[in-house]
Amino acid sequence: MSGTLPPEHPPEMPEARVHPRRHFQVVWLVPVVAALIAGFLGFRALSERGPAITLTFATADGLVAGQTKIRHKAVDLGTVRSISLSDDMAHVTVRADMRREAERYLTTEASFWVVRPRLTAGNISGLDTLLSGAYIELDPGAKRGDPKTDFAGLEEPPAVRSDVPGTSFHLTAERIGSLGSGSPIFYHDIPVGEVLGYDLRSEAHGRGPGGGIAVNVFVRSPYDKLVTAGTHFWNASGVNVELGAQGVQLRMESLQALLSGGIAFDSPPAGRDDKPVTPAEPFKLYNDETAAIAAGYRERIPALAYFQGSVRGLAVGAPVELFGIPIGTVTNVTLEFDPAGVQPRVVVRFEIQPERLPRPEQLANERPVEVAGRMVAHGLRAQLRSANLLTGQLLLGLDYFQDVPAAQVEERDDVLVIPSVPGGLDSITADAAQILRKIDSLPLDAIAKNLNEALAGARNLTAGPDMKQSLHALSETLTSAQALVRKADDGAGPLLKRLPEIAQGLQAVVDRAGKLVGSADLGYGENSQFRRDLQRLLEQVSDTARSVRLLADYLDQHPEALVRGRTGQAGER
Repeated sequence: MSGTLPPEHPPEMPEARVHPRRHFQVVWLVPVVAALIAGFLGFRALSERGPAITLTFATADGLVAGQTKIRHKAVDLGTVRSISLSDDMAHVTVRADMRREAERYLTTEASFWVVRPRLTAGNISGLDTLLSGAYIELDPGAKRGDPKTDFAGLEEPPAVRSDVPGTSFHLTAERIGSLGSGSPIFYHDIPVGEVLGYDLRSEAHGRGPGGGIAVNVFVRSPYDKLVTAGTHFWNASGVNVELGAQGVQLRMESLQALLSGGIAFDSPPAGRDDKPVTPAEPFKLYNDETAAIAAGYRERIPALAYFQGSVRGLAVGAPVELFGIPIGTVTNVTLEFDPAGVQPRVVVRFEIQPERLPRPEQLANERPVEVAGRMVAHGLRAQLRSANLLTGQLLLGLDYFQDVPAAQVEERDDVLVIPSVPGGLDSITADAAQILRKIDSLPLDAIAKNLNEALAGARNLTAGPDMKQSLHALSETLTSAQALVRKADDGAGPLLKRLPEIAQGLQAVVDRAGKLVGSADLGYGENSQFRRDLQRLLEQVSDTARSVRLLADYLDQHPEALVRGRTGQAGER
């Protein structure tokens, strides 16, 4: 069969070559190296891995499992592993894996909070998280505590970090106004600290529930050394408006204090040398700077005064003034019955600060009741006065009054009782009542009756025919007198013009007569009878000329004298 090889000729097979097997392959280095790297990373992860912690927050806003970091001063210390709701769904539970180097910070003094964008009246924080996302901040605390792994996260960042040097102080207040966590603390308008928070405590100052508010503040170093036993804190929130002699004045510590409230403090000159106090000692938070300054006077004399009228507008803290100068403050205003239990009266208790008053040496050793007794004997009294006409506020004024009933100073349980006089609206009301009483005591009916009778008689007299006839005759007489005066003026005119000529003629006669006397004296001698008669004649002529001259001057000034005569003589004729 064609196409096939005979069996006696089999095909030739290739000869196989046998090579010796290699014991190590280079490709095996890849898994080995990978295994080594994995082992190194695993060892490193195990060696750097710290404890696992649990955090609780009110919300998980901004937190992402596997991405959100736990940081301290921008250094990553851990990562959030899982986020879940609590069994009661009241909060969220965050579990995080911490690095080993963070283990020493996980103590009872540590605190955690979520850093996210926050806008408050005081400041703006967390803007960097708009791009990078929220993270959890760790504050290890100022001192070492016991190890801990379960923490309750803070809903708001703390006002002051634990690594900021300074001192915390405690204040007590009746009201806090707009104060809140983060409100600034000022010293001479310089921000030196912040408010940490406040707490309504029943044990504040040992009083019952609702007795006060404890405010925790932090003052940074070195300003905390300025807080001594004589330091006074006051609420510097908002705007202080003062209406005085300089006009309306607006004062505020800063814009931040206006928005978020603030506290200021200072020490009076007498208390700046005091020793620093311990943080546990509480301070009183006064409502304003005026009350804080008044509290700087350590010596106080309690006193009271009784008033029968209204004290609307008089509040606790109102000033007590002597001659317009503050010397104390009102401490209490109450209502009580007099000892007879008949009529209620207002008791105004106040404190006098003698350090505001000049103290002569002769009064240094006398008791306050003795000094006050002499002052009251000279007219010192307490009186309510208006402090502001716009707001209706009152103050307690001490002043000296004249014509007041005699009074004495009493001392009841070391409290001086100062006599008082009505003041303000009560004084005006009393004066008006006294005037009304005097008017009421007048015989108004009799006066009105007599006045009506007099008016009726006058009306009858003026309306009678006799009065009309008399008035008509008087009118005619005045008309005739006016015509006579005009005629006298017309007739006296030429005469008055000739009077100077007549006077000059008479003077010439006198001169010629004088010459004649001289001639006669030569002819007849000095002691002759003729000379004496002639001398008397000349004197008479001289008197006549003088009289004519005076008459001419008088008529020139008073021509009506030709008719009426000289003033004072017309009525005698």
